[in-house]
Amino acid sequence: MTLALFLVETVPAGDFTLDGPEGRHAAAVRRLRAGEELLVSDGRGTLARCAVTAAGKDTLDLAVLDRWTEPAPAPRVVVAQALAKGDRGELAVELATEAGADVIIPWRARRSVAKWDDGPRGDKALAKWRATAREAAKQSRRAWLPEVTAPMDLRALSHRVGESARALVLEAGEATRLSAVPLPAEGDILLVVGPEGGIDPAELDALTSAGATPVRLGPTVLRTSTAAAVALGALGVLTPRWH
Repeated sequence: MTLALFLVETVPAGDFTLDGPEGRHAAAVRRLRAGEELLVSDGRGTLARCAVTAAGKDTLDLAVLDRWTEPAPAPRVVVAQALAKGDRGELAVELATEAGADVIIPWRARRSVAKWDDGPRGDKALAKWRATAREAAKQSRRAWLPEVTAPMDLRALSHRVGESARALVLEAGEATRLSAVPLPAEGDILLVVGPEGGIDPAELDALTSAGATPVRLGPTVLRTSTAAAVALGALGVLTPRWH
């Protein structure tokens, strides 16, 4: 069985105690005991395989057996995910994180049903996306925790298009397929995923004018919550990310 992963601020080189929320989860929920092993990571590439030497009520004493650093994926994949209604936005974040997204941008698309207002409600929604990404990264045993940025409007997203090595807008009606587009081996690949009602034509024109390429994934139409994860799988094969 793959070892469970817990996040820490800094991965120690020697023995230490896992406490706080992660220690409580490991000791009280996962019920790990002396002799069992687990992984810890700082979410910035460093991991350690540890053995439990003693278990408390909500802490674990750990001995570091092995410690290493994994390089950041290249090219990076940045997902601009349109806000979605209900829990579909959080599902999109969960799946994209498990599939390897390095950065997730909440996009205030024109046709998004969900609206994130500035203030407490918007802050709460963003915190949910960040918590979802954190838990999905732990579930998938990722060494690198994805960044979830503040929400962007079309103008900011268009600027991000210009900064990317390649920007792709996922649109089911396009003739060009993702597999036919040349992809960079380094830099950022920006994936733009629209809302349930699709990307507004004016938004598509603006993104294309900024340098993005509209593409389709395949013969079927995907939900906004699944499109990024499917595209990330394709990019894992089409670029050096999974090599």
